[in-house]
Amino acid sequence: MSRLYPLERYRNIGIIAHIDAGKTTTTERVLFYTGKTHRLGSVDDGTTVTDWMEQERERGITIVSAAVSAEWKGYQINIIDTPGHIDFTAEVQRSLRVLDGGVVIFDAVQGVEPQSETVWRQADRYGVPRICFVNKMDRVGASYERAIEMIRDRLGANPIAMQLPIGVEATFSGVVDLMIRKAIVWEDDLGKEPRVMDPPADLIPEMEAMRARMVEQIAETDDELTLKYLEGEEISVEELKAGLRRAVIAGAATPVFCGSSLRNKGVQPLLDAVIDYLPSPQDIPPVVGQHPKTGETVERPADDSAPLSALVFKIVTDPYVGRLAYFRVYSGRLAQGDMVYNSTKDRRERVGRLLRMYADRREDISEVLAGDIGAVLGMKDTFTGDTLCDLSHPIVLESITFPEPVISVSIEPKTTADQDKMAEALRKLSEEDPTFVVRTDEETGQTIIAGMGELHLEVLVDRMLREFRVQARVGRPQVAYRESITMPVPKVEYRYVKQTGGRGQYGHVVFSMEPGEPGSGIQFENAIVGGAIPKEYIPAVEKGIREAAEGGILAGYPATDIKVRLYDGSYHEVDSNEMAFKMAASLGFKEGAQRAGPILQEPIMKVEVLAPEEFLGDIIGQLNARRGEILGIESRPGGVQAVRAMVPLAEMFGYATDLRSATQGRGVFTMEFDHYARVSENVARVIMGN
Repeated sequence: MSRLYPLERYRNIGIIAHIDAGKTTTTERVLFYTGKTHRLGSVDDGTTVTDWMEQERERGITIVSAAVSAEWKGYQINIIDTPGHIDFTAEVQRSLRVLDGGVVIFDAVQGVEPQSETVWRQADRYGVPRICFVNKMDRVGASYERAIEMIRDRLGANPIAMQLPIGVEATFSGVVDLMIRKAIVWEDDLGKEPRVMDPPADLIPEMEAMRARMVEQIAETDDELTLKYLEGEEISVEELKAGLRRAVIAGAATPVFCGSSLRNKGVQPLLDAVIDYLPSPQDIPPVVGQHPKTGETVERPADDSAPLSALVFKIVTDPYVGRLAYFRVYSGRLAQGDMVYNSTKDRRERVGRLLRMYADRREDISEVLAGDIGAVLGMKDTFTGDTLCDLSHPIVLESITFPEPVISVSIEPKTTADQDKMAEALRKLSEEDPTFVVRTDEETGQTIIAGMGELHLEVLVDRMLREFRVQARVGRPQVAYRESITMPVPKVEYRYVKQTGGRGQYGHVVFSMEPGEPGSGIQFENAIVGGAIPKEYIPAVEKGIREAAEGGILAGYPATDIKVRLYDGSYHEVDSNEMAFKMAASLGFKEGAQRAGPILQEPIMKVEVLAPEEFLGDIIGQLNARRGEILGIESRPGGVQAVRAMVPLAEMFGYATDLRSATQGRGVFTMEFDHYARVSENVARVIMGN
């Protein structure tokens, strides 16, 4: 099968932003203008294409990232509309991992919001080039200039204004394209036929000043253009576009566009910008992975004839067709009926039906080529983050790492008939969502589910009821506390000796323990020299330490951020075995941790509260009462104050109701996990006394 579009005419982009900035509405407009839909979907009416889950339509938010494909001016654009809510941060992360470019949307009134910062940092981490779109230009208090300032100050980016808005707030009717010095005006309600004309005379001086600034900023990113600029030569539009494209791909500049997606203004120039400035799969460096057997670094270019390499970034359980795996092909081709190798799991998989996804609608295709995104049915052992490749040319691509859950609840089926159905539903949901963890509490026998926040777990329980018809009772939310140590212990020695009839058990380990870096987990280092412990027993020692850490030191919460260095020990020719060394390590770890100043840690959330000025005193009082630490207060347009604080998650339950009653329903807040911190003595006593 030959390509419909050459590789350089592909764009894999994500639409990322803070909750409520207008991602889904913008995606809907893109689908409408590219001819994929014939009516405009609305988030408020629940008629959007990408928010297709019932829970999304009811709440008016995006929960799962949806992939859609569209065509614009001879280019194939694969778009992933991602959630903005912090509880679904994993959806954003896994989408960014497989995308080549991003469109970051900002609310023209609010500017850079907390979640915008989070997605921006995630995009930085994956090196995703992006362009910005300042949406909602028709709202009261909208300001394009202020949004650009905030992008520069808060995100440390290099924003370049590409347009000048015509009119503000209610009079916003179009934009002046600074590149070509033309005005683009949307006159009809659907905004299908924008009129291109000369800019209004009163805007020309401002347009020229802004264009000069834009040219200077683009020239600064390129040596040749800098030379031309300094010598006073005219730089052509083609040279400016090419220079800006290089700067965007290198992450040195971010063009900023504006519009109002809900009023159908500004979307077509944004689509043109995606084509002009965001990279095709050919523009990004070849994907790098490791050979699963030798550990060598392997590269794969974006080429149909190269060996296959593809990354699975999402699993969806579809009620009609079964288990769907979304994947991005980096090199080679994936055809129906092929036998592929899952190098992460060391399993072979047969490729069943291949689909091009259009949110929840789908069309069958026979193969997916390099640089494209598709979905496959019928893969049993393949999960999020797995690599699919050619059996004769194996490669493991860097997997996707996800944050640890911070909140858990107990869950039990209402009837015995629901028991098996619940286990199956939880298994399927945890396959789909890597930040959703299911475990059984050994002491109580309860099933515990853990996730990224109250909304996250609420949605998952709701899905169990609707999709899997499981009735369940849910306990009160519990915070995922952690345990750690504060002092190094240079020598922990443990001898596990058991004499029973017949063969005995003998394992002897000597190791040191010290506090690790925050977020480093349990680090195990084997420093045995001269074979004091035979090589084959080392994995058992590590396993014993990790299992003991899971069980905790003080109150049964998992221990983390501890560095263990195994440096001595002894063994017995006959009595030593893996079990004995595992027991020695496990019991030694518990004993050593007691001497290392064990502490309890709790998740601390970064909270931002927005409310009218007159309620400021009440808000600060509430946050202080919840053990919050106020970081700063800043004014926002319209007499609104933004209070930033760090508050323990344990104190944030039920905060939404308190905030509403204290601010007559006018206050809103966002929160996201920031770090783990030590719990004070008196709070620790309460937790451990429970």
